[in-house]
Amino acid sequence: MNPTFRAALWMTGAIASFSSMAVAGRELGAVHDTFEIMMYRSIVGVLLVSVLLSVRGKWAQVSTRSLGLHIVRNTVHFTGQNLWFFAVTAIPLAQVFAIEFTQPLWVILLSPLLLGERMTPVRVISALIGFVGILIVARPGATEIGPGVMAAGGCAIFFALTTIATKRLTRVAAVGGIMFWLTFMQAILGLAASAFDGAVALPTLQSLPWLVLVGLAGLVAHFCVTNALAIAPATVVIPMDFARLPTIAVVGMVLYNETVNVWILVGAVAIFAANYLNILAESRKFRVA
Repeated sequence: MNPTFRAALWMTGAIASFSSMAVAGRELGAVHDTFEIMMYRSIVGVLLVSVLLSVRGKWAQVSTRSLGLHIVRNTVHFTGQNLWFFAVTAIPLAQVFAIEFTQPLWVILLSPLLLGERMTPVRVISALIGFVGILIVARPGATEIGPGVMAAGGCAIFFALTTIATKRLTRVAAVGGIMFWLTFMQAILGLAASAFDGAVALPTLQSLPWLVLVGLAGLVAHFCVTNALAIAPATVVIPMDFARLPTIAVVGMVLYNETVNVWILVGAVAIFAANYLNILAESRKFRVA
């Protein structure tokens, strides 16, 4: 089978999973706060990862080596994921996804500081184009920059920090170990944050299926993206990922009567162009090397 077609199949699964997680997060927002959603999602994740590690005999990948970096990574990701779940309940889903797509641009800006990577002219141009895209989507002055937009912007930054921490972790830890500590630590963080006000809402018959879907969709989405990147270059996979935007726009219109204004689409195109420009430049650099 053609590698591009195989990658497209994996990305179709990723798009369906990310969209399902957004819908589930919005449905759960009426019953559970974001901390509880993260706690239950992570508990589902721990169970799934543990089963996979047992079936594949990979428990040796779970190590306490670099435990401090695991703690930092998972705390940062926990924060970003909570902001994301809040955003999907507060603003149109398409707007959340458009702003979330700025994550790679934050990686570009933060990598020189945290990974010692060089800031190239193309990376600077990509970042500038991307932030123009953010301004188009958010339209400060024309529309109110409310908590939902700020949460979506914040989650993109924290997801970028997660990516950088993950890149450092992959040098010393196996994927199985990274996934186990991710779900286990975030379950603990979710429990602590949920119990802070002295009350934790238990799952109901209505919320339980959505909680299972959130946990399952999150793992499946990242599994699909990883497999797609293993088959095809990032220059092929990343444009496929942007199909999430029109997909979630249709989902929002059908399920929640959301309207998508032209500025979200124009801004998303600018953000896509910025990401693609950087990926194309990096790919050419490696081919020349």
